[in-house]
Amino acid sequence: MTTQVVDVVVIGGGQAGLAAEYHLRRLGLDFAILDAQATPGGAWQHTWDSLHLFSPAAYSSLPGRLMPPQPGETYPEAAHVVSYLTDYEQRYELPVERPVRVQAVHRDAEFLRVEADAGTWRARTVISATGTWWRPFVPALPGRTEFKGTQLHTVEYRRPSDLAGQRVIVVGGGNSGAQIAADLAYGSDLTWVTLREPRYLADDIDGRALFDAATARRRALDEGSTDTGGVASLGDIVAVPPVREARDAGLLKAQPMFARLTATGVEWPDGTGADADAIIWCTGFRPAHAHLAPLGLRGPRGHIPTHGTQALAEPRLHLLGYGDWTGPASATLIGVGRPAREAARRIAGLLGAV
Repeated sequence: MTTQVVDVVVIGGGQAGLAAEYHLRRLGLDFAILDAQATPGGAWQHTWDSLHLFSPAAYSSLPGRLMPPQPGETYPEAAHVVSYLTDYEQRYELPVERPVRVQAVHRDAEFLRVEADAGTWRARTVISATGTWWRPFVPALPGRTEFKGTQLHTVEYRRPSDLAGQRVIVVGGGNSGAQIAADLAYGSDLTWVTLREPRYLADDIDGRALFDAATARRRALDEGSTDTGGVASLGDIVAVPPVREARDAGLLKAQPMFARLTATGVEWPDGTGADADAIIWCTGFRPAHAHLAPLGLRGPRGHIPTHGTQALAEPRLHLLGYGDWTGPASATLIGVGRPAREAARRIAGLLGAV
């Protein structure tokens, strides 16, 4: 396999990668985009069927092109997002190479060497934009290996008909847990389990307010002001219509977290239990950046210490779209544009292109 030499390698062709590529192109940089997926759309093409955005289309857009509204839907479906990302990639003629799975990034004198199953790239800088979807987290509770029913994570759940009539325990008090619990509330024997009482945002709050809250918190921290609390200060669950309907119908009554799993279900600290055919873990994700392990940058909780998007211990590396630690709301469609722009500008400055 041949080795290619470029200014920038972007690892990941989902929403964060596309936003970065848009700004890199505007700055005239030479870049390669490596995406492990066979088709455009990033993680959005692998979500459950009923998933909707938290914000209207106009407030869920990448830089340079508004997402068109989806007819009949205030909050677009995941499939609509996939279509938008596909069109975005084509409209700006972004040269995504796929499927290319990056295995490792190494220091190589003045370059970073990107090793993948399709070849090797030597880049003066790298943007890692692989997100978190590919690294689901499940807590190591006692008895997890003893349970004889079905265990799924958010990434594996697709539709309520797959679990119709079954006794299902949904674990998790965030947006995924609430949406999947609402999905299952009508056709399954549902038990919804959360670490604390569910905290719904006011019904008139959607992703626009969340982005504003994340941005205000980042600004306050940068200025040395009091921490505003950001999104967490507003609540944990956006009351999108399906969640609101199930909640108002009395179908989303959360139980406290159980202590252990048994062969047939779960058991609470007081010794009471519940049988289950399936457990769905809506318990979050960790950064999917194992390919960066050779650089030795890992910090607390798997986060690589950064200033903005730039790795502190390796200034040729930028991380984009993994969460607020790589830019306010950078794991969202509307939020990733600003840190992507700043990353591209810093890279251009490092390369002497501006």
